[in-house]
Amino acid sequence: MNHLESYLSLSDDVKKALKKGSPVVALESTIISHGMPYPQNVETAYAVENEIYEKGALPATIAVMDGKIKVGLTPGEIDALGEAGLSVTKTSRRDLPFVLAHKVMGATTVAGTMIAAQLAGIHFFATGGIGGVHRGGETTMDVSADLIELQKTPVAVICSGAKSILDIGRTLEYLETGGVPVIGYQTDEMPAFYTRESGFRLVQRADSPQEIARAFKIARALHYPGGMVIANPIPKEDAMDARVIHDAIEEALAKAKKDGITGKDVTPYLLDFLATRTEGSSLKSNIALVMNNARVAADIAVAHAGKKWERKSL
Repeated sequence: MNHLESYLSLSDDVKKALKKGSPVVALESTIISHGMPYPQNVETAYAVENEIYEKGALPATIAVMDGKIKVGLTPGEIDALGEAGLSVTKTSRRDLPFVLAHKVMGATTVAGTMIAAQLAGIHFFATGGIGGVHRGGETTMDVSADLIELQKTPVAVICSGAKSILDIGRTLEYLETGGVPVIGYQTDEMPAFYTRESGFRLVQRADSPQEIARAFKIARALHYPGGMVIANPIPKEDAMDARVIHDAIEEALAKAKKDGITGKDVTPYLLDFLATRTEGSSLKSNIALVMNNARVAADIAVAHAGKKWERKSL
């Protein structure tokens, strides 16, 4: 029998927390396999989980292993994912059935993680940045599946906007057309991943986790089909100089085009190039913004649940 339980595996802690209505925050795994080099990827994964624990929520890192969508990875599974790195299959909506069928290791993207979180019953998901419309996307039609998923799947994604390598203006237009709320967290402007400003103003703003939690509850009560983007700027002290990152991105994009990099290989290629070009500064900023998003996501999850998760209570 091909029941959901055959393909979805929740850790004991996640099962118990969800049953008790305790706050849980989903985490993606592509950032581990494709977003950073080993061992920084594994160290960051543990640090991000710890930030969520400290804020009173339960982290649930998600990946595909052994023919199962695993929600709440063990330290050993995180280590295996990080060591395997780029050999792990990036897993979005289109890939999920085949990765499960072939029982290969899959790292969930934003879209893939949203699907898994929704299947498990997790409402909030922290990541670095969402995918979007790539530069030149008006002619290439290179648009991330993340934007479609946000129209379909009722999960709030806490991020530092869209990745700076993307066309942020067109990404916002696409989200608006799909009816996806983009809420600036303590900001009136869409953050641009490595920097706090993008030049694009947002329609909606929230200054507290409680405001976002209330809006999310109302969206569910109204049976809205999609999710939300909570755009949380990188902390001031960790932001990069806008000119430096702009020039590095332009150089990275030109090199990717010259090298014939396309599709899902573009983002990891560009992020790796930027880390080298900025002598590690972009990687440090990337880690800092992910940690900050994890803290905010945990605060929102706690506000939504009306209580904190306690290890001893499980």
